[in-house]
Amino acid sequence: MSWSRAGINALLLFFLFIFQESAVSKINLPITGFSLYLAILLGLMALEDRFGAVVLGFIGGIILDFSPSADSPFGKWALVLTLVGYVVAVNGESIGDFTKRPLTFVIFVCAGSIGTLFTFLAFGVLLGENNGALGHNLVMVFGNSFWTLLFAPLLLQITIKWRAKTLTSRERA
Repeated sequence: MSWSRAGINALLLFFLFIFQESAVSKINLPITGFSLYLAILLGLMALEDRFGAVVLGFIGGIILDFSPSADSPFGKWALVLTLVGYVVAVNGESIGDFTKRPLTFVIFVCAGSIGTLFTFLAFGVLLGENNGALGHNLVMVFGNSFWTLLFAPLLLQITIKWRAKTLTSRERA
């Protein structure tokens, strides 16, 4: 990933964050809410190379740390998403080219969403935070994964087209 694309993707993530906080989080979906931001960020990380996945995880985490509704220490989301970006980067080549198969890509993003949220909760326990009741947290994680599974096919197609438009000529070759 080039530095110019990192800047363009950071702007995209910033605008997605604003849209998530101002519009998507206000929609009362059955079961629980949906994180459009996390689904697109995981899709972008899966499409990138090793360096790009880790950088996107860090940038996306820093942006998410500015959430006014976050009751966590600053940097926690950056740590969690950088770790997730690293795991995606290391295992992306061993899994194979799953981004070419739509169903596998959707399942990967849904599983990544579950893993990210559980990692966030685990770091909360390690830091001594009060995460709330276990049952409520499980409903939140699996409700979010349900909505991610439902909306991801459309979102990932848009994400793939966005990435294709932002590739430089050197990266296309």
